Amino acid sequence: MTFIVYGEHDARTLGQMETCMNAGSAAAGVLCADGHLGYAHPIGGVVGYTDHISISGVGFDIACGNMAVRLDTPAAEIKPQIGKILRDIADVVSFGVGRKNDERVDHDLFDSDLWKAADVENLKSLAHGQLGTVGSGNHYVDIFEDEDGATWIGVHFGSRGLGHKITTKYLGLAGAKDGMEVPPALLDANSDQGCGYLAGIELGGLYAYAGREWVVERVRKIIGGDVTFSVHNHHNFAWRENHGGQDMWVVRKGATPAFPGQYGFVGGSMGDNAVILRGVDSEKSKQSLYSTVHGAGRIMSRTEARGRFVRNPETGKKERQQGRVRHDEWRAWLADKGVAVLGGDLDEAPQAYRRLPAVLAEHAGTIEITHTLRPIGVIMAGVGEKDPYKD
Repeated sequence: MTFIVYGEHDARTLGQMETCMNAGSAAAGVLCADGHLGYAHPIGGVVGYTDHISISGVGFDIACGNMAVRLDTPAAEIKPQIGKILRDIADVVSFGVGRKNDERVDHDLFDSDLWKAADVENLKSLAHGQLGTVGSGNHYVDIFEDEDGATWIGVHFGSRGLGHKITTKYLGLAGAKDGMEVPPALLDANSDQGCGYLAGIELGGLYAYAGREWVVERVRKIIGGDVTFSVHNHHNFAWRENHGGQDMWVVRKGATPAFPGQYGFVGGSMGDNAVILRGVDSEKSKQSLYSTVHGAGRIMSRTEARGRFVRNPETGKKERQQGRVRHDEWRAWLADKGVAVLGGDLDEAPQAYRRLPAVLAEHAGTIEITHTLRPIGVIMAGVGEKDPYKD
């Protein structure tokens, strides 16, 4: 089964996409320019199935996605206070592993029938405690300035422990194999298990939207000002769509929906610009299942970037083995760009990622850039955090 490929990719990523396209009822596929190897389905991979839903394709972080809002507060007013603003955000928003929100967030989604339909009513307590937490890995809260001097807030995270546990439950029911380069875990979308999983996806989507909205509002209160524009979408999700007259479940893992006129927020890295983009109508867009990138895309693994500790056979002690990104080079990059960063580590350094403009250029003719956002402040989980709920 052939599929559309944007950009250059290593053989393993292409092979993983081919495996997905030869499984179940796969009818169409796209590998976006920010693609790289994922768990049984490449990040940046889009597959449309006529009769199946792919648990691997949605991934562990159900409904991971981005939200961005523009404020009527000029960026010039907040730049002198950016360090304090980041610290204030850290005081009210929780970053890191399995963290609970200090403030209990109530929401209508906890009364939804989806908990029962997905058979995950036992996860309500966990989900309630984590709603509004960001996690670690590549999840963040960013403060930007656009080309007109306006302030933007951008966030990136998903459904936290709820999504991870829903995925784990249904992977087990599907008899999924362990490992990266294994066939995707599929369910018949009309089966009892498939319907239960689809309810779980929908629930995870509602949860992720509620969490991102809560965080953005807390950050807005810290900065001040009113929202003048908002964009919000998932990039680890499955939608029922019609393409070429054929109904299918379109699974996007690390890929942003970009239908004509639809806006998306796509980040680069902690030291690079982000963009607000919009889908355009073209033959190329149709062939791409109206999908585009979700970020710049990694060019090295986290371990490659930050290094690892290995045991010295002579002394028996663990010693740090230097990774491909040096600490001084990382900090120099941020200083040159004028970005204040609270948290983060070498595995999220800009050097570990592709450059976003080059990635977006590969998708020319399917999207248009409406705003370019320059980061002035970034907050992420601190050094040493290992989050089982990242995407």
